[in-house]
Amino acid sequence: MLTSTDPRTGESRPTGIAACTPDEADAVITAADAAFAAASAHDRLWRAGLLDALADALDANRDELAAIADRETGLGLPRLTGEVGRSSFQFRMFAEALRDGGHLEATIDHAGATALGPQPEIRRMLVPLGVVAVFGSSNFPFAFSVAGGDTSSALAAGNAVVLKAHSSHLETSRATHAVLRDAAAAHGAPAGLIGIVYGTDAGRVLVSHPLVQAVGFTGSLGGGRALMEIIDERPRPIPFYGELSSLNPLIITPAAAATRGEAIAEGLYGSFTLGSGQFCTKPGVAFVPAGEAGDALVARIASKATDAAASVLLNERIATSFDEIRDRVVADGSVEVLAQGVVDAGAGFTAAPTVLATTAAALTPEATEEVFGPLILIARYDDAAEIVSALDAVPDSLTATVHSEASDADAVAALVRELAPRVGRLVFDGYPTGVRVSWAQHHGGPWPATNSQHTSVGVSAIRRFLRPLAWQDAPEALLPAELRDDYTGIPRRVDGVLQLG
Repeated sequence: MLTSTDPRTGESRPTGIAACTPDEADAVITAADAAFAAASAHDRLWRAGLLDALADALDANRDELAAIADRETGLGLPRLTGEVGRSSFQFRMFAEALRDGGHLEATIDHAGATALGPQPEIRRMLVPLGVVAVFGSSNFPFAFSVAGGDTSSALAAGNAVVLKAHSSHLETSRATHAVLRDAAAAHGAPAGLIGIVYGTDAGRVLVSHPLVQAVGFTGSLGGGRALMEIIDERPRPIPFYGELSSLNPLIITPAAAATRGEAIAEGLYGSFTLGSGQFCTKPGVAFVPAGEAGDALVARIASKATDAAASVLLNERIATSFDEIRDRVVADGSVEVLAQGVVDAGAGFTAAPTVLATTAAALTPEATEEVFGPLILIARYDDAAEIVSALDAVPDSLTATVHSEASDADAVAALVRELAPRVGRLVFDGYPTGVRVSWAQHHGGPWPATNSQHTSVGVSAIRRFLRPLAWQDAPEALLPAELRDDYTGIPRRVDGVLQLG
């Protein structure tokens, strides 16, 4: 029987949840495949209604779900209540996208004479894959787990979903799945459209199963590599969409440090300690100018860290890794511990806010390992050239941030040219934590941040779980409604001309 642990106390209790056997996992996946076939009889507007129903169910059960998650994660009711709301918002946003229909990329080229001679008729649009496996993340028990962006986008695309519950919040996963399952049934969805499995072995079965057509994963780089190795052994490989590791460099220009150094120090401290530093968008390294203004900024951050109490981490593995990586980074001699908060010797899983310091000239790849928890590495620099050289030691990331003043325009333009190939989102005069859920959002980046162009936040997330299918000279009766000549409900490109619908 699987157990759940309270990270505030370290105490474990039985959940009443058993790890799935391979046969049980197979049954869940097989049921999902059958549900996918049955649900394919419904159009995208029916799916939009389904997503709205799932959102309504999450909102109706928000307080109960947040209370369960707080017991398992220690993240606090305000944060968790808001996260349930974020999840329901995601479902509604994808319902809006389905009604719009632009995600289908419907395209029609009528038969006729061309510069290349007579050509056949071709009609193309995006279609769903089948069963999608979704692995829940530890740090977002709702928004990146059972009710997260992978689930909502995969369902919006028309797929079935089988979830692998994260071991850090098993009871939350079970309760959230029950809410979604029951709401789907009430909407008329076939049984099994949203399935769930428990246990590491079940996760392996999920990734290797021949009926599974794609995998969405948010977690560690090591965990992602392990799943990709299983996929590589499949007779028929499938797409793996992973969000894996990110350091998220933040650069402060001399003018910004001089003009608003105190405000930047306050904001930066709040960003790297938000959620106990357990955000994939946490700024892990900050480039701060040498000189008096930079000294004052760093001193302010160090003072806040020194006075701060330890905060709760999600699980024992994260707590152990926090200490191990911090000690390993400091051991090479080029990095020092500048400040550390009050260490908690209690039984739970905690970490004290920690500020490490080095110089940009001395920055090494070994010093830029991602640390999940409230830790930041400050690298002091003398000129922009040192930043550019140091960026080669920083892994490509989800985000990069620049704090500057109007007088820095030329220097910032040069920095952006260096940063843009290395990240998926550029942030100006703000902080990368807090990922807006919107049509324009992109929550990804070059490897090892992610391994795909589209990720789990924003409407483009749906693109991962669709594939193009073309119909050549097909009888109209066999065409999807969206590809028939008289259909005007969605944007389409017809004979090269965009029609908004």
